Amino acid sequence: MSANEPVLPQGAGYGVVVGIGLFFSAFMLVLSAVQARYTGFSLKSSEEFNSASRSVKPGLIASGIVSAWTWAATLLQSSAVAYKYGISGPWWYGAGATVQVLLFAQLTAKLKLNAPRAHTWLEIVSARWGTVAHLVFMFFGLATNIIVSSMLILGGSATVASLTGMNTIAACFLIPLGVAIYVVVGGMRATLLCDYTHTTVLFAIIFVFVFTVYATSPKIGSPRAMHDLLAAASENAPVSGNAHGSYLTIRSKNGLIFGVINVIGNFATVFQDQAYWQRAIASRPASCVKAYLLGGLAWFAIPFMFSTTLGLSAVALRGDPAMRILTPDDVSAGLPAPAAAAALLGKSGAAALLIVLFLAVTSATSAELIAVSSILTYDVYKKYLNPEATESQILKMSHAMVAFFAIVMGLLGLIFFYIGISMGWLYEFMGVVLGSAVVPIALCVSWKKANKWGCISGAIAGFCAGIIAWLVTTACLNDNVINVTTTGGDLEMLAGNLASIGVGGIVTCVASYFWPEDFNWDVTRAINAPQSYDNNTEPKGAPEIDDDKKRDSISAEAMSVSSGAPNEDNELDPTMLNAAFRFAAWSSVILLIVMLLVIPLPLFFAQTVFGVRGLEAWVVIGMIWTFTSAFTVVLYPLWESRAALKLITRGMVKDVFSGGRGKFIAPSAPNSKA
Repeated sequence: MSANEPVLPQGAGYGVVVGIGLFFSAFMLVLSAVQARYTGFSLKSSEEFNSASRSVKPGLIASGIVSAWTWAATLLQSSAVAYKYGISGPWWYGAGATVQVLLFAQLTAKLKLNAPRAHTWLEIVSARWGTVAHLVFMFFGLATNIIVSSMLILGGSATVASLTGMNTIAACFLIPLGVAIYVVVGGMRATLLCDYTHTTVLFAIIFVFVFTVYATSPKIGSPRAMHDLLAAASENAPVSGNAHGSYLTIRSKNGLIFGVINVIGNFATVFQDQAYWQRAIASRPASCVKAYLLGGLAWFAIPFMFSTTLGLSAVALRGDPAMRILTPDDVSAGLPAPAAAAALLGKSGAAALLIVLFLAVTSATSAELIAVSSILTYDVYKKYLNPEATESQILKMSHAMVAFFAIVMGLLGLIFFYIGISMGWLYEFMGVVLGSAVVPIALCVSWKKANKWGCISGAIAGFCAGIIAWLVTTACLNDNVINVTTTGGDLEMLAGNLASIGVGGIVTCVASYFWPEDFNWDVTRAINAPQSYDNNTEPKGAPEIDDDKKRDSISAEAMSVSSGAPNEDNELDPTMLNAAFRFAAWSSVILLIVMLLVIPLPLFFAQTVFGVRGLEAWVVIGMIWTFTSAFTVVLYPLWESRAALKLITRGMVKDVFSGGRGKFIAPSAPNSKA
């Protein structure tokens, strides 16, 4: 069999896409049944479906962040840049997409302080700046979800087709539709639990590849062997722009350009993606900052170690009979990792890569589905079409929008596939169209002096500047030839990314400095506040609350007590949240400086080429980080949820040994706080 032929039979592709999708749907049904019987959280509540009653602890949120941020690109594009640029690629990919999650921790503290009951970030924009701003920024929000979703489907379908020969069109539609089933069934909390399962399997398979490549494989088997193979590859085919043409150096001009593009583009996809706001909304106020700092640091290990393993292996194994010959289009599609997995472990390696990729795609897809569902439900349906929507109508619309966007995702993947747009092209392009809104959105949530028209103008002007800079640079560098190939160049994308975020940020900040507003945050703190509540008090009269809402409120409070967690309102203390913001600001900025400046730039300017000892240290540090990350997002969530697990176990035991008396019964709601 040729190395370029599919390693696995076509049936394996359909089996993974359909079979695992159905498995998680069944798993979600079981989780939902357990949740309904043994806890106080009801899926009949739209608040529970969309935001998990805002009660999730930091470990599970961190695991959900890792899962949602692990796209197809996390595994495939990171390996592709390692294949192209050497060891600089994994660092710039990992660090360049970690700092945004760390900095987002600041916005989570401001979110809980300034709009604790918002369902989406667009609700804050609407309450602060009105309809025009709401519609402008909704464009950027939905554009973010569309681009991210398209990358997920393109990367997933390309890999499934490469490894199994499965029809690409079928993969484009079957991947999101399978995920939609379990999202509709389980809502936000059960989705987070599925994310936890995905993350656990993901780390297990990463460890399989790491130990295969650096310990047991007869083809590589150690960091020393990897070093020798990469050194030989550097001599045979030197890397343009790298120090001495070596794969073993951080001194990579193209790697640095990719790093800048990566940083800008991922600011857009974190700050504007409702999926990350959704997890902040679902988290408990006291621990949201901790969750994002833990999640960001844990996530770094995945692209860094995965691409340091399989991306570099794809270079080291060039010429091996089992190694696929990779064309530039294959690299752009993210195929170095699947090719290396198949060359190292044959069918078992291809199957493991297929499973881990599918889990990454489905977990990120589930985050996008529920994120878009929230925007379409609360910012379109409830705001413009049915402002008096009941709880039941909101829940039905949330379900319908999940199914609707699943179909849209399939169509998007199909369209981009047929016009020749790859995952790698979209990954570098996202900052061109999305970067301009990063600064306006961050200031909207965190700075009372942000100027409304300055922020709107900045987002629009930056968008136009990014497109113009991108196309003009393409024309100038390619003799006025503008097509998919020429527009995808590093310098062309760099120009568009820098112009977009730079112009958007400058216009926003200049306008806000010279014409500052003095916004009263009480306006956004009142978003979705129950009518019987004052801003910081308990209900004055229970009879005025709808019975279903009252029952859900009682159940949530009872579950909180059962789990030993304080009530959310106790955690909305401004002093505590301001302290959390300061901690997030200092820690995230320090980590940004270390990851983007202190570590890589000295190695870049010194033109250091790693010897055997240097590569060994690089790999061992990566392994230690990966183990620490696995403990953080796999074992820590179990420990912090021990009270809830004990509650569920007790209920199951009662059902088995006490004649079905294990069902959770909520205690009566207290009339006032103790």
